[in-house]
Amino acid sequence: MNQKLLKLENLLHFHTVYRYLHSLGQRRTLLQCTHGFSSAYPVWTTQLCVWPWQTDVFIGAALSQYRLLVTKEEKRPWKSQLSSTKSKKEVEVWIGMTVEELATAMEKDIVSLPSGENITFLDTPGHAAFSAMRARGAQVTDIVVLVVAADDGVMKQTIESIQHAKDAQVPIVLAINKCDKAEADPEKVKKELLAYDVVCEDYGGDVQAVHISALTGDNLMALAEATMALAEMLELKADPTGPVEGTVIESFTDKGRGPVTTAIVQRGTLRKGSILVAGKSWAKVRLMFDENGKTINEAYPSMPVGIIGWRDLPSAGDEILEVESESRAREVIDWRKFEQEQEKSKDDLKILEEKRKEHQEAYRKAREKYGTLHWKKRSFIKYLERKEQKPLKPKEKIERDSNVLPIIIKGDVDGSVEAILNIMDTYDASHECQLDLVHYGVGDISENDVNLAETFDGVIYGFNVNASNVLQQSAAKKGVKIKLHKIIYRLIEDLQEELSSRLPCVVEEHLIGEASILATFSVTEGKKKIPVAGCRVQKGQLEKQKKFKLIRKGQVIWKGSLTSLKHHKDDISVIKTGMDCGLSLDEEKVEFQVGDEIVCYEEREVLPKTSWDPGF
Repeated sequence: MNQKLLKLENLLHFHTVYRYLHSLGQRRTLLQCTHGFSSAYPVWTTQLCVWPWQTDVFIGAALSQYRLLVTKEEKRPWKSQLSSTKSKKEVEVWIGMTVEELATAMEKDIVSLPSGENITFLDTPGHAAFSAMRARGAQVTDIVVLVVAADDGVMKQTIESIQHAKDAQVPIVLAINKCDKAEADPEKVKKELLAYDVVCEDYGGDVQAVHISALTGDNLMALAEATMALAEMLELKADPTGPVEGTVIESFTDKGRGPVTTAIVQRGTLRKGSILVAGKSWAKVRLMFDENGKTINEAYPSMPVGIIGWRDLPSAGDEILEVESESRAREVIDWRKFEQEQEKSKDDLKILEEKRKEHQEAYRKAREKYGTLHWKKRSFIKYLERKEQKPLKPKEKIERDSNVLPIIIKGDVDGSVEAILNIMDTYDASHECQLDLVHYGVGDISENDVNLAETFDGVIYGFNVNASNVLQQSAAKKGVKIKLHKIIYRLIEDLQEELSSRLPCVVEEHLIGEASILATFSVTEGKKKIPVAGCRVQKGQLEKQKKFKLIRKGQVIWKGSLTSLKHHKDDISVIKTGMDCGLSLDEEKVEFQVGDEIVCYEEREVLPKTSWDPGF
């Protein structure tokens, strides 16, 4: 009886929380999480569901527990229809899914988490290339949930997230994760954050700190309640009337539906047929769908929504504005394009002015050099200079061309391409191999990409995109490499290997043996006296067919090969450790001295590695 009352009490408690969350659903309370508990775009809202491009882990966990109490088991499968990512094997995932169920779906036998645990932890990449994602998330949120691991302390991306929150003037709620670990030290985290002006309530500040565990689910409800309390205090509300304002969270191209964006509505009510402008693209909304792929007719503030009807693909982070008509939208787009062209023209003029100054300076120096000379002498000097400038030989031209790597980048969504380009911006090894970005875009690899790669002799890199078998066969015939990846880090590692393969081979010397000169004498052959060194092998062995060098007081004074190698009076090809021998060099002018070292070595060509370090 007591157990039934306890279950009823829990049910009523979760039901109360559910209704409270639902009442806040219409408010514009956006949360951001960094360093953990987030998707590739860590933008959260208080909507009562899990979204494929922004995931509220805490509220999602609470709702999953509520549904489990009500229905005993979540039966309805959930599969995202917003994501354009395709893999070789698709597995259905639903809210409240346990590790055992996921392992069964993936046909895996090993389960690494405790039995019955719900899957609620999502990690974000911490590389600096994803800084733009975190900054964009801070700009569209009203409350930043800063997640810091209790065992790792304050990391670089944590500091960066704090700075983004301060720049956007957004309040912070601190979630200290992994408190279930024995080595966890939450107090150390709080003290480290003091250096970055994040003062918790325990130390007299205004930042709420909640100790949580994503693995066990401890205090997730407390974190959700702390966030909602802060939202209540700040009186975060949005105006559902007036023209629509919002932000593009992600954009991608769908084969059947064309350009698609996922966005957050921040003001107004978005309806079917609305005319929107974002960046240099505009749309007449043909279709809207929610996080479950269900068609909707209206989207209110704080709602995530998928929008179909764009003429071109806007970029992630672009501001969405509603205009009154299509003609007005075209005017806005034309004006923005005109402004961009004007800016580009100004930049081009600056480059032309710099080139003009360089040419004028070169002309002035030429006048000073040849101005006082007679025209015949001036012509003769120019003739000699042209003669010295020899044209490149075919082999030299091939080597020069191989020192350039043209690449084409294609990604599934705009944010992925942005992250890859940000990593490429760190490339600093142009002195080794020049990296040229020929083209980049969103969507599957097309025939135009292959033709472009063939023209520039480049490589196509695809992230979470597909290339048909026919296209891959066509590319193979044209000698074009297509490299597909599902993980950005693997793509960058592949790019590093490709850059390394373009570098000239490095010749390394590998030691075979060492000998010390104990005596010097000369041998008469015909009319010549040939200097001979009496040596004893100290390490390894001496092989007559290999290369040798003579070292005196640490300095190499000769390199070459031997003319003779003898043991007593016998010619021999190999002398091993501890044996004595006499040898003569292929250069008679070199004089031996007692105490010199003879080193036997061989040269091997080794493939070099690029010095570019992307930071992971």
